Amino acid sequence: MAEHMPTGPAETGAEMDYAEHERTYNLFLAITKYSSLVVIALLIAMAFGFFTSAGFFSSTILFVLICALGGWLMR
Repeated sequence: MAEHMPTGPAETGAEMDYAEHERTYNLFLAITKYSSLVVIALLIAMAFGFFTSAGFFSSTILFVLICALGGWLMR
């Protein structure tokens, strides 16, 4: 178990795959961006449905419209 212990500094290890890091970071940003859009659209639609006399179906339509418009704007 002790025969494979690293003896040198960590910087001399394997080369970093910067392209993979960049793809992972871009995926993280995209997931964060679109999930934030969905959460904000859900909060707006819930407020529209609960605090007005619009009802469930109107707030669902508003949610879909906000998600579609936001997704189109943030592409």
